[in-house]
This record gives sequence, structure tokens and C-alpha cells, in this order.
Amino acid sequence: MTDTANPYEEQWLGQAKVLSEALPYMRRYTDETVVIKYGGHAMGDPELAKLFARDVVLLRQCGMNPIVVHGGGPQIGSMLERLGVTSDFIDGLRVTDQETINVVEMVLAGSINKEIVNAINEAGGRAAGLSGKDSSLIRAERLKRTKRDPESNIERVLDLGLVGEPKEIDPYILKSLESSDITPVIAPIGVGPDGETLNINADTVAGAIAAALGAKRMMMLTDVRGVLDQSGELIVDMSAAEARDAISDGTVSGGMIPKVETCLDAVANGVEAAVISDGRVPHAILVELFTAGGAGTLITSA
Repeated sequence: MTDTANPYEEQWLGQAKVLSEALPYMRRYTDETVVIKYGGHAMGDPELAKLFARDVVLLRQCGMNPIVVHGGGPQIGSMLERLGVTSDFIDGLRVTDQETINVVEMVLAGSINKEIVNAINEAGGRAAGLSGKDSSLIRAERLKRTKRDPESNIERVLDLGLVGEPKEIDPYILKSLESSDITPVIAPIGVGPDGETLNINADTVAGAIAAALGAKRMMMLTDVRGVLDQSGELIVDMSAAEARDAISDGTVSGGMIPKVETCLDAVANGVEAAVISDGRVPHAILVELFTAGGAGTLITSA
């Protein structure tokens, strides 16, 4: 033997230290369900997509039950434009007619869903693509929104067409896949009261599924660091009461409001905690679950 230092020794020791520190957290989540909402720029970046798939496989190999719910708004918009299908928006929500819902389902339950499934399979896992129509996983109802006219002060009902919200989650197929070590990848499509296909916000679907399964964690991967205070600093932990206050005083505003409200609904219905974190950060899932500091903003009921 020689006394020559191995140039990789420091790197290996660092990796071993990380694994050692992660072990208690891995034990905490053994046999637990984690619902991950996957979307934003992370889904469109090929390298981040590969890392995401590897992380999901690692969760399964650590004895966890990961469930992926994905979005696809930008991809839907691109496909509608390519096909010459016009769609309007009301208060940020896409008005969805029959022609539009056909494209939405094709993109969400077709190309996007299968890309994610393939990435997880290529990373060494076993994944199966689903939509809310499979085994009646998501029974939905038409989404109702009202808007008050500022001049007349009269409220009117907004007709969003084939846009829905979850009414009932039947977890049978998810339980069956869990016992088979298969990771479900779910497109946010539901079945309406008359059997019609309804487009549902992916955040809302993730929250409803997490609540129905009593998940340990719901993670929402977004394009922001998490919830920021009025100085622009990340809020690491929030109770439900603090989150509601942050909405009331304007700390939480714009598109972050429905995300926080989804987290509040989830923790109010049995999910231990919900996390809003930046999916553009490599291994954001692992940082959140397996380190003391976590990643993003953790919202709990207490």
C-alpha cells in the first residue's frame, strides 16, 4: 500500500455523511404516502426531469409510496395554438369547451403523462400512467365561480365550461398499485356527473388525493422558492392560522393564494403537512424529506 491520498476520498466521505444523516428521515417515511404535484419549468427541463424521476425511484426504494400528479398548462396552450383552437380565460381560468377538452385530455393523459412514466421506468422504477377517469379515480363536479360587477354590484355566475373540481376520490386503484410497488402518475382529468370529461387544476387534484389517502406529505413543486414574507424572505414554517393570516394581510397574493388554500384544505383533512417548494432546485424532494432544513414552506394544521 502507498500513502498517496485518494483524490476522491473527500467526495466519498461527504456522500457517506449525507446518507448517514438522512437515515432517520428515511425511517420516518417508511410505508408512508407522499403525494407530489409536479409541474412548472422543472417538468420542461430535460435534466431536471431526469433527476425528478431518479428521486421518485429512490423514494420507492426507501420504502415510501410516492404518487405523482402532474400539470401541463403551457403544453396545452402550445398544442391548442398549433391546432388553431382558440380558448378564452376568465380570471385566469381557461374556458373549456368540447374541442378544447379533447386537446387537454390528449396532452395531459397522453404525451405528458407517458413522458413522466417513461422517465421513471428508465430510472429503474415501475410507473403506470392514469387519469382520474381510470377506475373512476376522480369523480368531479362543474367548477362554479362568481364575479361581482363593480358598477352594479350584481354577482354573476361564470361559465367555465368543462372545468371541474374533485367531489369524490376512489383510492381503490391507487391502493392496488401501492401493493404492487408501482408508482402512479396521474393526469388531472375527472369524470363529471353526466360522464363528461372535466379538466381540473393539478394542485387541487394533488390535495384531494393526499387527503383521501391520509398522506404523510403533500409536496407542490412550483417555480418559486415557497411562501415569501413582505421582505421577500422565505417563510420556512407556517401553521394553518399563520397561513390564513398571511392571505388576509396580503403577504400571500396572486397565484400563491390558491396554492396555500390547497395546502390548508389538505392539512385540514388529515395530511400531516404540505410543502410548497421550488421544483427548479435539483433534488428538491430529497432535500425536503431527508434533511433537517427542508426546502420551501412547510404548512401544518397546528
